[in-house]
Amino acid sequence: MARSSSGIVAGLTVAAIATVGFLAFQASANVPDTLGEPHASPSSTSSAPKAAPRDKKKDPEALPSSSGSGERVVYSTGEDRVWLVGAGNKVRRTFEVTPGTVDPAAGTYAVTSRTGSTPGSDGTQIEHVVRFTYVDSVPIGFSAAVNGSTEAPEPEKKVGGIRASRADGDAMWAFATVNAKIVVVK
Repeated sequence: MARSSSGIVAGLTVAAIATVGFLAFQASANVPDTLGEPHASPSSTSSAPKAAPRDKKKDPEALPSSSGSGERVVYSTGEDRVWLVGAGNKVRRTFEVTPGTVDPAAGTYAVTSRTGSTPGSDGTQIEHVVRFTYVDSVPIGFSAAVNGSTEAPEPEKKVGGIRASRADGDAMWAFATVNAKIVVVK
């Protein structure tokens, strides 16, 4: 009899753990999009960083001078370009990206989450996802398609993924950890 009661207890324990796991998954899937949503700092209002005028013919990869200071990722929505900026305001890497159909507002953000690999909202398998904000419930972040594609998304879909090449996605993944500063300029 002791054996059957320990089997029942073990079975009930497994069932309880599975139920709690399922309920936690359901709860996380039903959390309002605005709960815990990062907000751009006050600098994202009228004093938002803007790309400084510069001679693009001389240096098309020049870092926008009004993009802040310190270690950061700078993303220009007007130029579709990213700069990974290290200590001493030194650009470690810059690269072109393919934006989604939804752009973040100019301002200063922080990396809120990262995912190693997942299907993108367009169905493409993506890797090295670095998210930093939401716009109308659309997550905004950087990623790379596993198949290497950097094609523009269909214009009628609301997509916040900013696609980079796999090599540039690897660099972003290594550089932009949770809480890293993201500066968006026009």
